[in-house]
Amino acid sequence: MRPILPQRRVLIETAETLAIALAGGVSFFLLNLPAALVSGSVVFVAAAALLGRPMRVPLPVARVCYVIVGILLGTVVTPETLHGVAAWPGSILLLMVCSLAMMGATMAYLRIVHRWDLFSALLGSSPGAMAQVISLSTELGGDLRAIAIVQTVRVLLLVLGLPNGLALFGFVVPALTAPRGEADLAVLGQMIVLVAVATVFAIIFARIRFPGGLLFGAMAGSGLLHGTELVEAALPWWIGSASVISLGALVGSRFANTSLRMLAGYLGAALGSFAVAMSVATIFILIVAHYFPFSIANIVIAFSPGAQDTMMVLALALHLDPVYVGAHHLARFLVVTITVGMAARRLAEKYPPPQK
Repeated sequence: MRPILPQRRVLIETAETLAIALAGGVSFFLLNLPAALVSGSVVFVAAAALLGRPMRVPLPVARVCYVIVGILLGTVVTPETLHGVAAWPGSILLLMVCSLAMMGATMAYLRIVHRWDLFSALLGSSPGAMAQVISLSTELGGDLRAIAIVQTVRVLLLVLGLPNGLALFGFVVPALTAPRGEADLAVLGQMIVLVAVATVFAIIFARIRFPGGLLFGAMAGSGLLHGTELVEAALPWWIGSASVISLGALVGSRFANTSLRMLAGYLGAALGSFAVAMSVATIFILIVAHYFPFSIANIVIAFSPGAQDTMMVLALALHLDPVYVGAHHLARFLVVTITVGMAARRLAEKYPPPQK
């Protein structure tokens, strides 16, 4: 039997991953679940990966999807969207305090209950910034497998739990992504301008190493055009849906090379740390909801301890305010990146983590 060429193998595995993600998104949509496309694709791909299938989404595909999702997020920006900016500083300040409190509480939980070393507990407690966490663990030591599983399970629980929890309490309704504007041949010129401007912004943001540069850059370009009402067009719904499903597949593919037995070994730490982080987040969510005029759904997504890209996809799927949610996750990213980066190196020097 002739061996499969590497390029062909990548294509086959990518096609299988996207097919499974599509099946998951459609299944959840038919079940009328909230954020169906992203949550369904995550669950189905994660399940396939845990069963041993080689799930993968190539980086170029992911990058294109980030730009498309950024464009879609920008289409909901209007002049009115920015009127509440004056009330954001207090909310963002509370978000920063919340991030530090979540890290402290989760780190203590992993250290005391599950006997993790200090270094691994710090990285496992990080609310987001997963790429940095994995990089630090690879460079300085720590239990990389445990950290990766705890971080990945947290994202999975957020994608599944938040939309359904919000819907259960009546804060959002299940719906397909529906950006404003038209998407037909009559506005083809506007669509070309929209894609071109958003892509340029995405490349610039990525080049200057802005956090989540492709997504936030595209959102900034699209938001500028729509917020100033220079453009009214939007991308066709099927392009947006395909991108959301693909990014859901990307999240689910993080379970590749993870066996069910391996997952079970760290499941207690993953579930417990998630519960601790969300308990802390809930306290701050209630405070912000009491003192500020933001909708509870926006606050929940903004304060939840998930990765920037995943939470922005959820904001898109749930029709939330991408500017409010994005600003808060950028603030959290900065706090977490600085805090984790400094603390990790100090801990690694003072209390060298055991090599796994």
